[in-house]
Amino acid sequence: MESLSFDKGDGLIPAIIQDYATSEVLMLAYMNRESWRKTLELGKATFWSRSRQTLWTKGETSGNVQIVKEILIDCDSDTILLKVDQVGGAACHTGYRSCFFRRIVDGAEEVVGRKVFAPEDVYGR
Repeated sequence: MESLSFDKGDGLIPAIIQDYATSEVLMLAYMNRESWRKTLELGKATFWSRSRQTLWTKGETSGNVQIVKEILIDCDSDTILLKVDQVGGAACHTGYRSCFFRRIVDGAEEVVGRKVFAPEDVYGR
């Protein structure tokens, strides 16, 4: 889909990942043209890792795959919303269901999410 605006900035556009069934926001990642094409081809969320400078299909190590159910594009064609079936129960590499597992209340941080797996068991760290 060539209408997406990958040419702004560094060639990456944000992708918001949301649970298809519950509408829970699971994570935010970035896509380039290659990861976008791979996502469409595989039907699995695939991103560009800014830290590793490589493509990664979500869940290739952890098994927590994201099966794409619906794709929405924002009005400026520079942000993607993927509605996914979160297979394996966790979207966050830290083991939580969602990357948004902390809340600020009265200036203090509290954990409000649930941990699904221990990262050291999955990634060996």
